[in-house]
Amino acid sequence: MRKLMAIMLALLLTGLTGCTGAEPAPDAASPEIPLRVWVGDNADIPWMEQVIADFKAAHPERTYRIEIGVQNEGDCAKVILSDVEAAADVFTFADDQMTSLLNAGALMPLQENAQSIRNANTPESVEAATGVDGQLYAYPATADNGYFLFYNTDYLSESDVQTFSGLLDKASDAGKKVAFPMANGWYFYSWFKGAGLDMHLSDDGVTNVCNWNAADTPITGAEVVQALLDISAHPGFIEADSDPFVAGLKDGSIIAGVSGTWNAAVAAESWGDSYAAAKLPTYTVDGQEVQMASFSGFKLVGVNAYSSYVGDAMDLAAFMTAKDAQLQRFRLRRQGPSNVEALSDPAVQAEPAIAAIIAQAPYATVQRVGSKYWDASAALGKIIVNGNPDSIDLQTLLDNCVAGITAPADQ
Repeated sequence: MRKLMAIMLALLLTGLTGCTGAEPAPDAASPEIPLRVWVGDNADIPWMEQVIADFKAAHPERTYRIEIGVQNEGDCAKVILSDVEAAADVFTFADDQMTSLLNAGALMPLQENAQSIRNANTPESVEAATGVDGQLYAYPATADNGYFLFYNTDYLSESDVQTFSGLLDKASDAGKKVAFPMANGWYFYSWFKGAGLDMHLSDDGVTNVCNWNAADTPITGAEVVQALLDISAHPGFIEADSDPFVAGLKDGSIIAGVSGTWNAAVAAESWGDSYAAAKLPTYTVDGQEVQMASFSGFKLVGVNAYSSYVGDAMDLAAFMTAKDAQLQRFRLRRQGPSNVEALSDPAVQAEPAIAAIIAQAPYATVQRVGSKYWDASAALGKIIVNGNPDSIDLQTLLDNCVAGITAPADQ
């Protein structure tokens, strides 16, 4: 019902106004147009403040009062779906949440400027922002929502970073660490996909298909788990998600690690001229070197279909994802643009993190998974990084994990 109402509202707005910014002027008693915008984290606030200042300057005919809130892109859909009408007018979200937001009728479809948005951004980011009906429902914001390897050239050469074993040995020799978020399902996927095993969203759009427990594949799931136990036990390895990774960069204990562009600025600041990045390395499993895979994705900006000022919200969303704003975001956060003109900027092309994303792209899969994947995969990763303390049979570990990943959504 909400989705139907949202679509009817979009058609009504288009028919009445013919453009995205033509709502009636605010009441004289309340001259300001109030809008709320959610960004992904606190580090985005300075960028958004500048965007708002520029947006207001570009629209002197209207008076805006725009409030900034922080809502992690990975949890944005969950928060919005709890109360669509109470959510922000404009919000950033990860592209894998598009289906949930569409089903809830939370996204206002783009009307007047849809073709210009398609022309201005990379085809992949436009596809991520497009519904199954072919309609554009969001503005592409970044094309770098993936992960790769950061490394410090004071300790590691280009040849060292080609293999995980080379990384670990060099780090151990230097009394340092290589970081990987083993207990985070987003990254954990890398090992199994790289070894030829699969996990993806089923045709029902809710549950998952997974063969990580296969025992008849060229590389079996048990062989992957054993390889990961060996990696985790190496003295040069440390399990570290984003916050401990950043801490290790700053205190000098970590000389390489897997993360994304959101940590490029702190890596560059910590390592200076020794800052470098590359695609993910290969790792050894059953005596073979296999290339680590990855999830890829995009950050999108959506407009709440229940906003009281949909047209103004559309104008703000378009402004904050246009070329100039994306370049501002790159300069402040080193995050990769989806806008093709911004992406071709010499400074963007020279950024090691962007080059690493491009190099990893042939081994990346767009993230499309059901919700049951996350806890089950993280649980297996946690057991592995702790050395399988209960000595559970590896095949049993995998069978339990796959049962959780493929469980019905209502369990």
